[in-house]
Amino acid sequence: MKKLKFNVTGMSCAACQAHVEKAVSKVNGVMDVNVNLLANKMTVDLDEGITNAQAVINAVESAGYGASEIDDKENKTASPVAAAQDESKKMKKRLWWSVGFLIPLFYICMGHMANIPIPPIFAGHKNMMIYALTQLLLTVPIIAINFHYFSNGFKNLIHRSPNMDSLIALGAAASFIYSVYGTYRMAYFMGRGDLGSAHEYMMNLYYESCGMILTLITVGKYLEARSKDKTANAVNKLVSLAPKTAVVIRDSEEVEVPAENVMVGDVFLLKAGWSVPCDGVLIDGNCTVDQSALTGESIPVDKAVGDRVMSASVSAGGFAKVRCEKQAKDSTLSQIIALVEDASASKAPVARLADKISAVFVPIVITIALISLVVWLLLGYSFAFALNMAISVLVISCPCSLGLATPTAIMVGTGKAAQFGILIKSAESLETAHSIDTVVLDKTGTCTEGKPELISAQAFGDFDVSELKKLCGSAESGSSHPLAKAVTGHCKTNGIELSPAESYKETAGGGISAVVEGRNVLIGNKRLMDNSGVDISMVEETAHAHADNGEIPLYAAIDNKLAGILFIADKIKETSAEAIEGFKKAGIETVMLTGDNEKTARAIQKKLGISQVRSQLMPEDKATIIKELQEQGKKVAMIGDGINDAPALTTADVGIAIGAGQDIAIESADIVLMKSDLNDAVTAVKLSRSVMKNIKENLFWALIYNSLGIPLAAGVFYGLLGWKLNPMFGAAAMSLSSVCVVTNALRLNLFKSGRENKAAKAEINTKTEDGKMKKVMKIDGMMCSHCTGTVTKVLNAIDGVTADVSLEDKCAYITLDKDVADEVLSKAVTDAGYKVKGIK
Repeated sequence: MKKLKFNVTGMSCAACQAHVEKAVSKVNGVMDVNVNLLANKMTVDLDEGITNAQAVINAVESAGYGASEIDDKENKTASPVAAAQDESKKMKKRLWWSVGFLIPLFYICMGHMANIPIPPIFAGHKNMMIYALTQLLLTVPIIAINFHYFSNGFKNLIHRSPNMDSLIALGAAASFIYSVYGTYRMAYFMGRGDLGSAHEYMMNLYYESCGMILTLITVGKYLEARSKDKTANAVNKLVSLAPKTAVVIRDSEEVEVPAENVMVGDVFLLKAGWSVPCDGVLIDGNCTVDQSALTGESIPVDKAVGDRVMSASVSAGGFAKVRCEKQAKDSTLSQIIALVEDASASKAPVARLADKISAVFVPIVITIALISLVVWLLLGYSFAFALNMAISVLVISCPCSLGLATPTAIMVGTGKAAQFGILIKSAESLETAHSIDTVVLDKTGTCTEGKPELISAQAFGDFDVSELKKLCGSAESGSSHPLAKAVTGHCKTNGIELSPAESYKETAGGGISAVVEGRNVLIGNKRLMDNSGVDISMVEETAHAHADNGEIPLYAAIDNKLAGILFIADKIKETSAEAIEGFKKAGIETVMLTGDNEKTARAIQKKLGISQVRSQLMPEDKATIIKELQEQGKKVAMIGDGINDAPALTTADVGIAIGAGQDIAIESADIVLMKSDLNDAVTAVKLSRSVMKNIKENLFWALIYNSLGIPLAAGVFYGLLGWKLNPMFGAAAMSLSSVCVVTNALRLNLFKSGRENKAAKAEINTKTEDGKMKKVMKIDGMMCSHCTGTVTKVLNAIDGVTADVSLEDKCAYITLDKDVADEVLSKAVTDAGYKVKGIK
């Protein structure tokens, strides 16, 4: 199966979206199709052995729309909203021209009603034809400018797939045609001297309604197009992060090349203030990198040889040479943009409701309009009155707001999540996350740092501790498990020389065995020892005592005889307890699953306040436990590292992977936390709840609007209350309903994680050991030592300030003996002729 993406043209409402999906889904070989009305894009999963892209395009065209395949080989960092911006410009031009003709048309038609004097040439019975023909001539350009509604609307009507444009076209065309008919009848009666009959038709001309309907719809479309641009703000910000050029070393020379031309294996330079053009690894030097735009981390991260850097992060200081590992089009930034776009283009289950309604909505509206026309005629009202009611029904019923209700909120929500360093891979996972009531947590790397350290060791019998560490470290050298790395890392740090290991074997969830210096070495947990027949009863009490303190005991057996215990501790992350508390406040139960012994697990449970803990588990046991929770009616989210926990992540209702910004395309996870911070999982749930609340608000207002608007337009309240809706006001209300839905979705940009104040407070209260406050000021414009001297001088001249200015970092490191406002510091530097980019 292959996933293809297409641009779709001609869609204007939810009905269009439903028709395109229906047409494509009928193509033999198409497994799934998602159409995004907001982005005018379509994603299709198809079997290449049965069908192809051209068949999909043909199906879209046969439904009355246009389609073209999006080439995946195109640079992923291309702006995703260029089409929307172009649409906004075109719509603005159409709007101004429409308004230019509508103002005189409206003045001539309605001026006398507002007691505004009109030229005598348009007044009086003798000038009725001039009055009518002038309106006709002013209306025709408005129709020509907005002819798209007619061509698209009637084309879809012919294809038996009426959409919003069909309703607009029918309403405007009915107004115009009836007005032209009235103009001819006026001419007929005037030619026969019957000015009274001619005047009656003059009073029932609807040229201004036709022009106003088209113009007001265009106003709504223009505002909608502008709103679409705003919904992609997060993606736009990410796109703008991509550097245009890079300096690479080729043939021992520094050469500046376009960022997209940096190839895998190329070595590029990274200096203070430069952006990273692509993902790479440091091979020389060191630097401090600001990754805040990608991961949300406010504090720059130190990088040394062997460390990885992500595309679009910025060097805050230092100098390094970096080897490219991924080209710009495959970089972390590009993958983030792709994930955000895919999530925005995907469809949440709640959107199916809107689709089902929209699929039948337009035909029903047309039917209601016809029934309204016939009923009012049968009740004895004039054709003009009945037509007015039918036109009002058509123009107020356009289901734009219904189609925009879900995708706008999804797009804004996924974009906002990206700003927090949370990558949501689909709209479905974003929706499901709001109903989570149980969170299952992996321990290592999720609740803890994932970097265990060897704390102590005990040797028994004829073995000493040094020999024990050497044999164990040698055996563990073939393993990539964090506990194994703790042992080998300790040996390396302490200069313990390791020997080659043979016959290496790893038991999942148990430990390892190997032959070192001709001796059989077995290292692992109690289960492995029991299964191997090694008696550990005499040391279990000691192991339990250490486990009570959160240390992990690794039993070591040499030649099938217990030789010692290695005690390893994995530091709990600083933010884990806060995250667990956040889940509790959100009404979510927490369950920790681990392969460690029960004592260690209970110690961590106690420190973090986790609701339940399950220990000594095999990797496959985690998925089984999640199934058990689901069978109890729980909605389960699994948080793990995305590799060892892949089965559990896939089994859970929502899989959340700790990504650290490097492995963002983990297939088994639905959501990726780039900062490896559990607090971001809490933020993801809160954001999901806000998005779902927003979608429900949008759907409610869209549905209640049509539910109340259609009866009003049809004249249901006319007999009782005398309420009658003018088609012009119906068009205005329809346009504003769409704008209101999009504007409501944009409120999600105001979403706060709840941790902003804590972060700000932590930064403000950064103090030295003697209680003095420290701040870092980023300064732009310093070019030489004279500049740094000037900045140092003006800052140190402030009472209570001691500053050390670095030209390389372009930063001033400030120590305050007393409270000094940021504005005072900033003004001093600005007055000296330099620009302050920020103070932390």
